[in-house]
Amino acid sequence: MGAATSISTPIIVGPGRLLPPARSSLLHKHLQRFNFSSSSSSLLSEIDLTNGYGYGYRRALWLLALPTTSSLLSRVGKVTITTLRAMVGSQNRADEEVPEHTVGDWFSVPELRLRDHRFTVPLDYSVDRHNSPKISIFAREVVAAGKEEVALPYLLYLQGGPGFESPRPTEASGWIKKACEEYRVILLDQRGTGLSTPLTASSLLQITSAEKQVDYLKYFRADNIVNDAEFIRVRLVPDAGPWTILGQSYGGFCAVTYLSFAPQGLKQVLITGGIPPIGNGCMADTVYRACFEQIICQNDKYYKRFPHDIEIVRDLVKHLVESEGGGVPLPSGGILTPRGLQTLGLSALGSSSGFERLHYMLERAWDPILVPGAQKCISYFFLRAVDDWLAFDTNPLYAVLHESIYCQGASSQWSAHRIRVEYGSRFDAVKAAKEGDRILFTGEMIFPWMFDEIHALKPLKEAAHLLAEKNDWPALYDIASLNNNKVPVAAAVYYEDVYVNFKLVMETASQIAGIRLWINNEFMHSGLRDAGSQVLDHLMGLLNGRKPVF
Repeated sequence: MGAATSISTPIIVGPGRLLPPARSSLLHKHLQRFNFSSSSSSLLSEIDLTNGYGYGYRRALWLLALPTTSSLLSRVGKVTITTLRAMVGSQNRADEEVPEHTVGDWFSVPELRLRDHRFTVPLDYSVDRHNSPKISIFAREVVAAGKEEVALPYLLYLQGGPGFESPRPTEASGWIKKACEEYRVILLDQRGTGLSTPLTASSLLQITSAEKQVDYLKYFRADNIVNDAEFIRVRLVPDAGPWTILGQSYGGFCAVTYLSFAPQGLKQVLITGGIPPIGNGCMADTVYRACFEQIICQNDKYYKRFPHDIEIVRDLVKHLVESEGGGVPLPSGGILTPRGLQTLGLSALGSSSGFERLHYMLERAWDPILVPGAQKCISYFFLRAVDDWLAFDTNPLYAVLHESIYCQGASSQWSAHRIRVEYGSRFDAVKAAKEGDRILFTGEMIFPWMFDEIHALKPLKEAAHLLAEKNDWPALYDIASLNNNKVPVAAAVYYEDVYVNFKLVMETASQIAGIRLWINNEFMHSGLRDAGSQVLDHLMGLLNGRKPVF
């Protein structure tokens, strides 16, 4: 065996810096693994590990360990990081030594200890993992202070959405405080949200065509969220044991997908306001027909509580219609139109404090008249509140993928928009304002015109239309598996839930063997946020026998 290099071969690690002798010696040993002849080794005049990017020593050790590197070193005299990377090829780039799992240090908030986990997972689980692009999944571990080393069962939290990250605890409170009495809580940022390769209005612009955006976005539904959860579970839970999951709203949809396809990973399932319709095809039409009926009832309740707001909303609509372009510019760069104003019902009419928040927002809709004869103007306070009310600029996945969560092997074809037409002029704000009627707010619905009027969504308009027409969505649920379910499941069902219709919930619940329901009208969809400790305690009681099933 000929010596590949001598210890004197310069190894450059920075401007004017050479690798220290001890590390230089180790790196040379790696080179000697390639069994170069003396003649070829003499070509190695220097090894440059910087190339302006500072990849450094650890990166170099990995590159030098790759099989394709040996053929490279036999042909060149100066090795650079760029050259090495170019010679590795696409397959080896996919196999880069990026750790599957990294763990951060513990840190504190009042009464809690937390640490961060990052996992490198395939974008597409249906192909060999080495052939799939990779994304990063972030999860935060939370325990009660002093319990960092205590052996606790794991509870995975699945956030509502689609397209929203897990909560960021600032103290021990609500359901997290209650859960940490017994569990090691894992707050998962579902793929595309928070710190899990976030798909934002800006990051999605890196994908240069609508077709490619759709081809990427199709991997961000519940099926792959469950795949991510299983990837994490087997690497995080001791002996890859099963864990308990808590799904709120869309997180409950994900929990039912989990029950369908990976029940072996589940010890118990808790669902709050999130049992999905599970019929084949696209269930969106059924969902929105039920939603429109319920949102009419919520409008009735709102205006009964705040009758003075009827005139305020009507005046706002008239002002918007008369404004240039049929609307008023928003601080975010979008435009507020009458139909955009109606979407305030999305949050206002379905949460416990939504009525009050909308009322207080409307009472500051107009600027005061400081100068006699000045033109009436919608206040900046109100316009800013509209922007903040709808989080599409920071969480565009909610809009882009919303109707797809109801699709299995069929397209949605802008379901909410089509069903709205079935109600004729009932949701026509302009007509209602002219005739002196109440303006009805809409609910949890995404309309195609939003991609013209909401600034952050405009670049995603074409992709949104393609997603609405996409008809080859994979299955999200397995009814046969649910019929034969053996995992203990308890669910809080809110009778007046505007987001998840009670009748549709009960149809699905009848298909999940052994599920235990807590049906109540004490809470709305936001029950876990409003009374988290009480809700979680009641669900756990259903599973451990402390609460009666009926």
